[in-house]
Amino acid sequence: MLVLLGTGVVANVALIKNKGFNGGFLMVNIGWGLAVFSGVTVAYNSGAHLNPAVTLGLVANGAKTFGNAALHTLVVVNPGTVLLYILAQMIGAFIGAVFTWLAYKQHFDAEPEPANKLGVFSTGPAIRSYAWNLVTEIIGTFVLVFVVIAFGHQPGVSGLAALGALPVALLVIVIGTSLGGPTGYAINPARDLGPRIAHFVLPIKGKGSSDWSYAWVPVVGPILGGVLAGWAALAWLPLLK
Repeated sequence: MLVLLGTGVVANVALIKNKGFNGGFLMVNIGWGLAVFSGVTVAYNSGAHLNPAVTLGLVANGAKTFGNAALHTLVVVNPGTVLLYILAQMIGAFIGAVFTWLAYKQHFDAEPEPANKLGVFSTGPAIRSYAWNLVTEIIGTFVLVFVVIAFGHQPGVSGLAALGALPVALLVIVIGTSLGGPTGYAINPARDLGPRIAHFVLPIKGKGSSDWSYAWVPVVGPILGGVLAGWAALAWLPLLK
């Protein structure tokens, strides 16, 4: 649901002959935020884990279980469950991207620019500089994971799913409007890599390259940012009490 609606808003804005064509970056930011709202809402059983960077950030922060305590769906955190969560996130992202392609099939066929087609599926830098692009993704994901963990420190709140979907959606919107310009703010390895694989394998007319030379940035950057945020929250959030 996250990737279907998130890549869907990009398709609406970027692909020719759409009613939302040229809707602008703010429309994309709002669409992605509400896509997160939808994803968190339907992923409650897992603890609303939609992002490997968040999952690994919570592990770095000392999480012992994943899931929803209120629904008794908790699982013990170990290498196997972490890998299973990440695999599920990747599969979900791939499927969401495929459904976006199906919804916009005629517009993909009509779009003359390969870069616009790839931009529906995955992120790319405004100015290509791998080191600085990596820094941007680290910072954006750090903000995401650190604030998500801070949400969990609020009185009476426990676990990611208990946060409510709206605060996380608003957080994603503000990351996009504030930090999203340089790289398109992947801030989620599954959100970028799963759809990029879909772009690579789908029979998209005139699709061009999947830009694998850049693909490591929106994977490595968010993982580093998420883990650093998990560690930083251990030290800094107790000070705020």
